[in-house]
Amino acid sequence: MNCSTLLCLMLTVVQLWLCSPTTQKYSAQNTDQSFTTVRRVKRGWIWEPLFVTEEQTSRMPVYVGQLKSDLDKQDGNLQYILTGEGAGSIFIIDEYNGKIYVIQKVDREEKPFYILRAQALNRNTHLPVEPESEFIIKVRDINDHEPQFLDGPYVATVPEMSPEGTSVAQVTATDGDDPSYGNSARLIYSLIQGQPYFSVEPKTGVIRMASQMDRETKDQYLVIIQAKDMVGQAGAFSATATVTINLSDMNDNPPKFIERLYYLNVSEDAPVGTTVGKIMAEDSDIGENAAMNYFIEGDSSDVFGIITDNETQEGIILLKKRVDYESKRRHSVSVKVVNRYIDDNFLKEGPFEDTTTVKISVQDADEPPVFNLENYVMEIAEGVTNGSLVGVVSARDPDNVNSPVRYSIVQGIHLKRLFSINEHNGTIITTEPLDREIASWHNITVTATETRNPEKISEAYVYIQVLDVNDHAPEFAKFYETFVCENAVSNQLIQSISAVDKDDSEESHHFYFSLAQESTNNSRFTVKDNQDNTAGIFTAKSGFNRQEQFYFYLPILILDNGSPPLTSTNTLTVTVCDCDTKVNTFYCRYGAFMYSMGLSTEALVAVLACILILLVFFLAIVAIRQQRKKSLFSEKVEEFRENIVRYDDEGGGEEDTEAFDISALRTRTVMRTCKPRKNITTEIHSLYRQSLQVGPDSAIFRQFISEKLEEANTDPSAPPYDSLQRYAFEGTGSLAGSLSSLGSDMSDVDQNYDYLSDWGPHFKQLAGMYASHMSVRD
Repeated sequence: MNCSTLLCLMLTVVQLWLCSPTTQKYSAQNTDQSFTTVRRVKRGWIWEPLFVTEEQTSRMPVYVGQLKSDLDKQDGNLQYILTGEGAGSIFIIDEYNGKIYVIQKVDREEKPFYILRAQALNRNTHLPVEPESEFIIKVRDINDHEPQFLDGPYVATVPEMSPEGTSVAQVTATDGDDPSYGNSARLIYSLIQGQPYFSVEPKTGVIRMASQMDRETKDQYLVIIQAKDMVGQAGAFSATATVTINLSDMNDNPPKFIERLYYLNVSEDAPVGTTVGKIMAEDSDIGENAAMNYFIEGDSSDVFGIITDNETQEGIILLKKRVDYESKRRHSVSVKVVNRYIDDNFLKEGPFEDTTTVKISVQDADEPPVFNLENYVMEIAEGVTNGSLVGVVSARDPDNVNSPVRYSIVQGIHLKRLFSINEHNGTIITTEPLDREIASWHNITVTATETRNPEKISEAYVYIQVLDVNDHAPEFAKFYETFVCENAVSNQLIQSISAVDKDDSEESHHFYFSLAQESTNNSRFTVKDNQDNTAGIFTAKSGFNRQEQFYFYLPILILDNGSPPLTSTNTLTVTVCDCDTKVNTFYCRYGAFMYSMGLSTEALVAVLACILILLVFFLAIVAIRQQRKKSLFSEKVEEFRENIVRYDDEGGGEEDTEAFDISALRTRTVMRTCKPRKNITTEIHSLYRQSLQVGPDSAIFRQFISEKLEEANTDPSAPPYDSLQRYAFEGTGSLAGSLSSLGSDMSDVDQNYDYLSDWGPHFKQLAGMYASHMSVRD
């Protein structure tokens, strides 16, 4: 029995089992690779798994598979119909035998499978002999896509000197083929460029360090990675990606001085802080790994200092102390440089520091004189005679030429009056007596100038203390106002006194008080020294009479403890007061004042009463005068009111001379002298020429002002104070002057108005009116 016979036998057994009454309507089995037989009771479909290979192209339809009903007797009575996805356009079916063909190219990446439906009809009855059944045609993948690096090109950074096997980066490629079928999407990575420094894991694409690399040798590498599908087999597609790998810096290099010996120069007159020079160390590292600090070692650090320029990493040597050419001409300075940030991982490579030597030569310069002391303190007693020695200052030229020095005093004219200095030897003497009580210290500035080069000047400060001499006798601490009552009893304290001394005592001042010898025997007062620089004044007898003696003058003798001691006599005035035993200071001062004026209390009361009467009389006179002024002003106001005339009717113009009395507009007290109007006809042209010249300096203007001033001065109704009056005076621009008749009592019968015709077209109508008026009168 061959294989075909065995297969048919097996299918027959299965069919008989499916057609049993206990069988379900149909059964189906679906696997990843195909769909198997589908059968109904007594009827069913028979087909094999259906596949189509993508990208399969041909001019003729390509056979895919066959659908067959178990009722098909192959006599042509059955018609097979195909519907669903791609039916008729991609897939066709032979309606007689159920064979399916693909007529177009399919792409698995676009559509991995197609769902279709099959139906078998009886050609005669057009009725289905099989129910419609759904099946799938799967698109089988082929290797038609290349791998792709979607994230390339890549850039990675790894620290220099990293150990072997350090992960640098990972690259990943993708393949559009089916990863579940075959090896089309299985990728493998390899290194095309980058050996022997880097390696790549074939399956993961992880790039690793293959050896230690120094950034200072090369800081960037270009690595090319290849990805192949089909596990790298023949005919596989491939793609490449570039990876730029940068080595980041590590502090693995110590700083090194460019020179082992530097030579610099500095002038001896250079001030502190002067830049002597710059030195520099090199470091192959970059960034903060190349940052360094400089130090000066040894005794030279007192004279020179060094700082680091953070921008250039240079060491700047500065002068910390003035140098002297005459004292030391050369300095040897040891300078050390150290990395600011040290990586402990590289300490085994050695110390990250370096040293060098800097030779600094001091250049000679013309220096100013130098005083042997920066400040001088001298003492002198007050009151010494002029020319007394105060002290001596000394300066010298530090240069080898040793130029002579000239001294002088500056800073204050008054100090030059008190002191002088010998310009050759620096001796300071007094020129006027000194008084410690006026000024106890004098500060002067002395200059020393080279005679060879006057521009070289130096200064020194001299502080002179004036020593105290006991040349001031003690005196009362203040003015004492002392009173004693007429009824004072014997040994009564009336005043406590103290003393002061302008001198400055080495010990504390001590004063001794006593009554002068000439007043001791007959004095009515005694002085008791309290031994604490104060003393008390006591009455020696009881009872005093103001009428007999109003004042007592006590000479108080005060002695100090100076060397030699000085005494002074101070007079204490005691005033007798009209009181019992307790002094009323205010009342006693009043009594003393009255006594000094030579007046008694009764006389003072009489004087005050007279003054009060005179004051009342003066105020009464002032009130009366003010009342009179108010009355006079009220009368004037009334007179002003009577002179105001008001009219409510409109005037009739030049022809209306009866409408109102012009005299009512003038004051009653003064009537202006009526002056006849001048002949306008004969004088109008001269007036016009004069009007053009009217001004503050013209005779017409001055005459007008004089007349107004005269009227104001002669007006008795004018107010009794200066007033400002304003007048409107016609100036230039009018040929006829005023046309008003308010200031004239004359009639205009004899006036001639022919001149109006000469005024131009603006006055044509006015000239016609007056011409007709004159003709009517004639």
